[in-house]
Amino acid sequence: MQSSFDQVTNRFGTNSDKWDVMAQQFGQNQIALSVADMDLLTAEAIQNRIRHMADHGIYGYTNLFAPYYDAVQRWMRHAYSWGVERDWIVFCPRIVQAVSLIIQHFTEETDRIMIHTPCYQPIPRSVRLNHRTLVESPLQLINGRYEMDFEHMERQMQEGIKMLLFISPHNPTGRVWTRAELDRVAALCEKYDVLIVSDDIHADFPHVGHEHTVIATLSEAIAQRSIICTSPAKTFNLAGLEISNIIIPNPELREGFRARMLQCGVFDPTFFAVPALEAAYTSCDAWLKELRAYIQGNIAYAKQFIAEHMPELVVIEPEGTYLLWVDCRAVSLEDQALKLWIEQEAGVTVSFGAAFGPGGEGFIRINLGTPRALLQEALERIHKVYPLAKR
Repeated sequence: MQSSFDQVTNRFGTNSDKWDVMAQQFGQNQIALSVADMDLLTAEAIQNRIRHMADHGIYGYTNLFAPYYDAVQRWMRHAYSWGVERDWIVFCPRIVQAVSLIIQHFTEETDRIMIHTPCYQPIPRSVRLNHRTLVESPLQLINGRYEMDFEHMERQMQEGIKMLLFISPHNPTGRVWTRAELDRVAALCEKYDVLIVSDDIHADFPHVGHEHTVIATLSEAIAQRSIICTSPAKTFNLAGLEISNIIIPNPELREGFRARMLQCGVFDPTFFAVPALEAAYTSCDAWLKELRAYIQGNIAYAKQFIAEHMPELVVIEPEGTYLLWVDCRAVSLEDQALKLWIEQEAGVTVSFGAAFGPGGEGFIRINLGTPRALLQEALERIHKVYPLAKR
């Protein structure tokens, strides 16, 4: 197999949240390395399955049948050595939707919900929008690597924490939590009776030397207090099709979540979602292996370019995801100064650190799920107007 990851595809005019929204503000000469979907064509097997469904010509209501559950079970067993029962799997369009529904059903407005910061903001935003109390546990940047502050976590849990919203692997820092770290998280949640809601959407991108562990696999006791949110959206670039798999071993939690979904009118997938998932989870292992290698190449290229041309910037070594978290505090702590340099002068759109909450100031997140030529041009543009360049 030889995938066409080097192909640059024009995404303007596709209602792209990444490219068309950017174009409204900056025009079509801008390069987008921001929103976390990839600019890489999905696997041919998925494209062919969607074409086959499109050719049918009738796009009526759909439901979930055995092949969907078989595909999810196969993927979790194959990728994570986790034997998932069919009954544990609950379809939901998007993980962010699922998180909001979980918050609504399993917590009250007086409850405190913990998350590690900086982090992907739609998750903590769900806490605020549902009028719960958000408790931020800051990650500590120690010797170039982010670590959880377990003492801070325990102090907060002693005061009462109902739920931990856990991002694993972590976005934006790129951490893949070790088994030892997960054991400590699990022990705290068990000790203080905290429900674990784990967003594992980037789980399929652990880098060499790192392995993703689903926290629910640590023990039966932890499985019974865990809700694991998975999706092929990031892995196979299917975000616009809206399909996620919420895996809930505890029958009481599972039925509560199902009931809340029905209360909110959430049920049944869209016409193309399940066929795409089935193709992804059963026919695309070789494609994903190639994709991971391509992303590793992009990471190596970006790290070398930054080290050679903008050495004052510090790349946080990614352990997972296709996102690169870069410390730009040598240039400025202020997003506005970084936006002036990168967005306006260089003509490149990235994700700016303050948007990830406390601890993100002075950082940027670069999406490396893009053809190498686009990445090269974007970095060259950024370097050309680099404020600290020796002139």
